[in-house]
Amino acid sequence: MKLETLNFFDKVYEVAKLVPYGRVTSYGAIAKYLGAARSARMVGYAMNGSGGKDVPAHRVVNRKGLLTGKHHFEGTNLMQQLLENEGIEVIDNQIQNLKLVYWDPSVEL
Repeated sequence: MKLETLNFFDKVYEVAKLVPYGRVTSYGAIAKYLGAARSARMVGYAMNGSGGKDVPAHRVVNRKGLLTGKHHFEGTNLMQQLLENEGIEVIDNQIQNLKLVYWDPSVEL
């Protein structure tokens, strides 16, 4: 699917689908990759509405590795559980060793 034919939210979903298993990226990294570097918040809004779209939204966190979108997942700790199932350590809603699991679409695509 060509990104230039999609609306912004759909572009966000397409990039989020590329985040590898066991890795995470940030709202800002997706925004920068899409040429909208100051639109991290819009990426967050897109992720909030990604339910039912087969988007691994649990792999998108803030730039510090905080699970800021966790309240948009069903269940108390579903976002954390999904990340931990992929081998990512989370303590106090923050990804540990963020540099080791961070995936930057601008570098890796």
